[in-house]
Amino acid sequence: MIIQASNLSHNYNGDIALKNINLQIKKGEFICLVGESGSGKTTLLSILSTLLKPTSGKLSFENSNYADIKNIDNFRQKNIGFIFQFHYLINYLNNFENIKLANEKATKEEINTLLELLDIKNLANKFPNEISGGQRQRVAIARALINTPKVLFADEPTGNLDSKNAQIVFELFRKLASEGMTIVVATHNKELAQMADKIYEVKDGQLA
Repeated sequence: MIIQASNLSHNYNGDIALKNINLQIKKGEFICLVGESGSGKTTLLSILSTLLKPTSGKLSFENSNYADIKNIDNFRQKNIGFIFQFHYLINYLNNFENIKLANEKATKEEINTLLELLDIKNLANKFPNEISGGQRQRVAIARALINTPKVLFADEPTGNLDSKNAQIVFELFRKLASEGMTIVVATHNKELAQMADKIYEVKDGQLA
């Protein structure tokens, strides 16, 4: 298992957000966490991706306990990619520079290969505010992939996209998973979630 969660629980100021979550994710699996707003799916995604520490429970990555990781920033850079609903691109950097910022060692060829994969190579020298929302999200995906993460996490990555661009993003996730990358997506879109290998519904802080 690449990720194993045992009895994960999380509270916000005494309010229970997650309760006794048990989850196992294999290498190369494409997983979707679905649920209504406030169900706990984003909290679960944040914990699985190490952005948030659980109140209790155990989380392992390739059989290593997250709690034992000494340098969490270094661990994330080597192992984890994250895509947010909002792209968080830097407007005064062009798209190529935004991707390069995530990995200074990345070569021009590596970045161009990603841009080509996402069908945005012609936008490399444009700035985020000069392109559409769907194109910005694809730049953000390239930025998340430039370190070749073992696990790619995405929180409502298609929330601001039209149906065509949303479909393109999920088809890319399927392709990446088929090539061995583990993909974990939180989404309220149950139709798109059907493209995943497994769907887990989060309801009232528990896996339904």
